[in-house]
Amino acid sequence: MSRPQRAGRRHNDRVPANSSEVSPAALDDRRAAVDELGRALHALVQTAVATEVETPELRRVAALAREAAASLGRVTRSRHDFSRVDDIVHGIRMYNPVIGVGSPLAPPLKVTMIDGRAEATCTLGLAYEGPPSYVHGGVSAMLLDQILGHAIASQGRPGMTRELVCRYRRPVPLQTPLWLTAEVRQVADDGRTVIGTGAITTAEDSSTVLVEATGTFVRLRRQHVERLFARNGDGAR
Repeated sequence: MSRPQRAGRRHNDRVPANSSEVSPAALDDRRAAVDELGRALHALVQTAVATEVETPELRRVAALAREAAASLGRVTRSRHDFSRVDDIVHGIRMYNPVIGVGSPLAPPLKVTMIDGRAEATCTLGLAYEGPPSYVHGGVSAMLLDQILGHAIASQGRPGMTRELVCRYRRPVPLQTPLWLTAEVRQVADDGRTVIGTGAITTAEDSSTVLVEATGTFVRLRRQHVERLFARNGDGAR
């Protein structure tokens, strides 16, 4: 059996590693294009899981999707290459699967910070279905992990999730505006371990908790950051 080829750049085209390698105007234009494509693909995903068109039409659209994928795939990046539209320092992650406007997977979640408390809204379509007409439990956990991360980072202690404990009180309805909140509850004496709590409700009834979570986050030491996120291979620098 042949080994799978590593995804990465094709046609020997050089992909700028970060936003500092392009002009501000070009970066703004590319981010706008990523946003536009993300919205279009998001709409396609949501419609694809809801459509009941005839079988020949499914096959016609599948051919169009394969053609589009081939066009986009002419130049790609690997997991070791940062997207040129992202800005890690300022928290711009356009392909994040929860908040990224460029990701067809993201709802996207719109997060705001108010006095150290993270608040967010989103509406989940049929692509996120678990039990019929309700949100998949794993999607609820993903949303809570994300908003907890925002609350933790707002305290100047960004970190990675060590533990996430979810309690599912009631099913989360699809195609319904949702309201998410999260805040820091405890900071360990070492300052590296932070515990936060979060919840999902509907926007209409914010007093009835559907899912709640407690997350433990750990701030990485410099050597851990370098080990986990160092680039190698095609993305080496």
